[in-house]
Amino acid sequence: MGRSPKTQNTRKRASDLEHIVLTFEDNHLASLLFGQFDEHLAMIEQELAIEAVARGNQVELKGMENATAQGRSALQHLYARLESGDQIDQGDVSGAIRMAAADNEPSLPFKGKSGMLSMATIGTRKKVIQARTPTQDAYIRAMDRVELVFGIGPAGTGKTYLAVAYAAALLERGAIDRIILSRPAVEAGERLGFLPGDMKDKVDPYLRPLYDALYDMIPGDKVERALQNGDIEIAPLAFMRGRTLANAAVILDEAQNTTSMQMKMFLTRLGENSRMIVTGDPSQIDLPHGTKSGLVEALELLEKVDNIVTVTFTSADVVRHKLVADIVNAYDNAGRKRASNSKS
Repeated sequence: MGRSPKTQNTRKRASDLEHIVLTFEDNHLASLLFGQFDEHLAMIEQELAIEAVARGNQVELKGMENATAQGRSALQHLYARLESGDQIDQGDVSGAIRMAAADNEPSLPFKGKSGMLSMATIGTRKKVIQARTPTQDAYIRAMDRVELVFGIGPAGTGKTYLAVAYAAALLERGAIDRIILSRPAVEAGERLGFLPGDMKDKVDPYLRPLYDALYDMIPGDKVERALQNGDIEIAPLAFMRGRTLANAAVILDEAQNTTSMQMKMFLTRLGENSRMIVTGDPSQIDLPHGTKSGLVEALELLEKVDNIVTVTFTSADVVRHKLVADIVNAYDNAGRKRASNSKS
């Protein structure tokens, strides 16, 4: 592993402006760090409103003192990942920038002993996944710490993806015997009879996001074998009734579309040496009018119960295309406006 990048600081003004020069020992890794046509540096420039100019294996950062410090922290973290053999993409760069910015908050545990960023990590056979936002970091740490975690928030925040990744990591290292993934098969009713095929054919389209996440974490042939021998089970929520799920990681996705009875049934399946993760978006409830969401009720009833953690994601945690965050914000603003008008 190469040495840490060298840093030179030149203060342009005693107040705010700063000029930092970072030198990276490995020219090849520096090229990967900067990105094709310096696209990673362009992201840093845009997100932090600073200049980031590459010259060989060096990069010059110019701008406000706080922003250049964040850029330096993000680049040093990404270079360390490359040194350890990881690959980085634009999502990793965006995540490092977000975490470097959040590191100004003294209550957030993002600094390691070396002073560099230290984000929560999930290691699976196919990839190493690092938190890309402070909320993702809190979510991963919560899954490590307690047996029941609620991940609540809009689409694109990684709440289901990270839950499946965490379950895959537990299975691979032998901490559990099986993974059980579930979601309401159809909004509010699980009415599958009109669909063609056997039960697997009927429910697979509703469970496809869970399959996709699994194949991203575990080699395809191993997923197929695990599905066949029961080490991984993907089933609609109705199939959970009457079972005790011990030595397992159990994930309920799209939980906002459960009824109160369904949610209680699911939560009481938790067995010895198990982890349960419930994900959903309370703003996207598809239950019949007048039916209370089991997720909303559970969040209210279990708020003060020990060893249960609720992690709430927002549009700031969206890690898909930037437009997704803008769309989420637009809908949230419209919802708040309607709620305000209905009260007046």
